Amino acid sequence: MTAYILRRILLMIPTLFGILFVSFVVIQFAPGGPVERVIAQLTGQDTSATSRISGSGAGELMRQGTIGSGAAADPVASKYRGAQGLDPQFIKELERQFGFDKPAHERFFLMVWNFARFDFGKSYFRDARVIDLIIEKMPVSISLGLWMTLLTYAISIPLGIAKAVRDGSRLDVWSSAFIVVGYAVPGFLFAILLIVLFAGGSFFSIFPLRGLTSDNFSMLAWYEKPFDYFWHLTLPLISMALGAFATMTLLTKNSFLDEIRKQYVITARMKGLSERRVLYGHVFRNAMLIIIAGFPGAFIHAFFTGSLLIETIFSLDGLGLLGFESVLNRDYPVVFATLYIFSLVGLVVNLISDLTYTWVDPRIDFETREA
Repeated sequence: MTAYILRRILLMIPTLFGILFVSFVVIQFAPGGPVERVIAQLTGQDTSATSRISGSGAGELMRQGTIGSGAAADPVASKYRGAQGLDPQFIKELERQFGFDKPAHERFFLMVWNFARFDFGKSYFRDARVIDLIIEKMPVSISLGLWMTLLTYAISIPLGIAKAVRDGSRLDVWSSAFIVVGYAVPGFLFAILLIVLFAGGSFFSIFPLRGLTSDNFSMLAWYEKPFDYFWHLTLPLISMALGAFATMTLLTKNSFLDEIRKQYVITARMKGLSERRVLYGHVFRNAMLIIIAGFPGAFIHAFFTGSLLIETIFSLDGLGLLGFESVLNRDYPVVFATLYIFSLVGLVVNLISDLTYTWVDPRIDFETREA
C-alpha cells in the first residue's frame, strides 16, 4: 500500500502541471485581460459591478497614467482595445506591472515554479497577497462544504437504507415524493424562499441574513458561540443540502437494493443469519463502496462550485465568490491560485477515498490490481 500511495502522490505532479498548462493556454486566447481592465477603468468604460481596483499595483499606475496626443498610432497602445490616446509608456508600465513584458512560456514556468513553493504572489486589483485572501475566505467555504457534506451523509445514508429495506412501503413512497420535489427545486430558489419565510422577509425574522457570525461574536460566552455560528449557517446549509440530500439518498437506496438481491445475501439468510446481521455484516460493506466513491466529488462541489450562489444570496464572502469575481476581473493570480489549490485538494481527497475503500473492504488491494 505504501508503494501505491507514493505512486499516486507522484502522479499528482504531472496532473497539476497539465491542469495549469491547459488553463494558462485558454487564458491566453480569452478576450480581455488585466491591462484592458485597467484601461477600461481609466477611460471610464468599465461598468462591471465587480470592479475592485485598489490603491496599490495597477491602481497606483492608473493615478500616474497620462493621456497624450498621437499615442493611438503607437503599436504598444494599439494592441489593447480602448488604449488609443493613452501614453505608450504608461501601457508598457502596465505590462511590466502585470508581468506581460515577458514571453508567455517564461510567465508559465515562473508561475509553476512559484506555485510549487506555494508562492501565489499578489492580487492584481486587491492590496493583499493571494494566500492571505484565500486564508481570509477559507472559513466560510470550509464551514459550508464540511457541514453540508456531513449533514447530507448523516441523513441520506440511514434514510436510503430504510427505503431499501422497506422498498415499496408507505415510507418509501412518501419519502420518494419528498426527495423528487427536493431534487427538482434549485438550491438558490429554495434559499430565496427560506429568506422570505424566516429571514426578515414577508413572514418571520428568525435567522440572520448575512455573515458567518454576529457582530458581537467575540463578546459572546464560549457556550454561546457555537449556537451563534450554527444559527447563521442554518439557512445556507438547508439550501445547499436539498439537492445533494436527494441524490445521495436515492444512490444509497439503489446501491443497497442491488446488493440485497444478490446470491450471497440469499445464502446468508438460508444459513439462519438475522436480517440485521445480513444487512450490516455483509450488505453494508459492499453497498457503501459506491457511496464512498461519490464523496470526493460531493465534497469538492460543496466546497467551491456548489456554494457560489448560496454565498451570494446570504452575503457570505467565501472562496466561491472570490474565484467568480476574480475571473470577471481578470485577476489571474487569484484565478490560478484557487484553481491550483482546489485541484490539489481534489487529488488528495481522491487518494483518501481510495484508501477508505480498503478500510471498508480489506479485500480490495490496489497494489495487486495495478500489478
